[in-house]
Amino acid sequence: MAGLLALSRTIDRVNEFIGKWVSWLILLAILVSAGNAVIRKVFDISSNAWLELQWYLFGAAFMLAAAYTLKQNDHIRIDIVYGMFSRRVQHWIDLLGHLFFLMPFVTLMVIYFVPYVSLSFRSGEMSNNSGGLIIWPAKAILLVGFFLLALQGISEIIKKIAIMRGDMDDPNPFISAHEQAELEAKALAEEAKALAQEVRS
Repeated sequence: MAGLLALSRTIDRVNEFIGKWVSWLILLAILVSAGNAVIRKVFDISSNAWLELQWYLFGAAFMLAAAYTLKQNDHIRIDIVYGMFSRRVQHWIDLLGHLFFLMPFVTLMVIYFVPYVSLSFRSGEMSNNSGGLIIWPAKAILLVGFFLLALQGISEIIKKIAIMRGDMDDPNPFISAHEQAELEAKALAEEAKALAQEVRS
């Protein structure tokens, strides 16, 4: 199990680095969008390449951060139902979900996208829009995103099994929306109390 946990930690580190790095692509997409809008309004000049670049940047941020989001346990799920079960049952739900839903899906996507990207690259596929960008980098981002998500799925499966065996602590203990609200309210109350003490002193 130690070797598998080492592999899991490596995958986690890679996806955490990528996930944090690609967050800057959102800022870049905003700057490109704003610059394109200003140029269009002021100089009456527009370019499909700039519009498509915005989509590429946003798509890259979304796809390349998906694995990091899974690592952080931030994907959407129905917590009202999930929170009704014991933590051990929740671990089983997560494990079976990863094994029978996530992994088959991402594996299929990787298998599907390899020839899809290869064909696009070999043909030099271009956008159908006038002055648009080449297409294969966008398709390659999809392939890389699903590949990273598959790796993170493997990491999560390893961690779930290790947690259930007692080989490691739970890195993402479940907190219901109600408990989260209580914790936030408590933190705000403590901040207000500290601020009041500073004002009095």
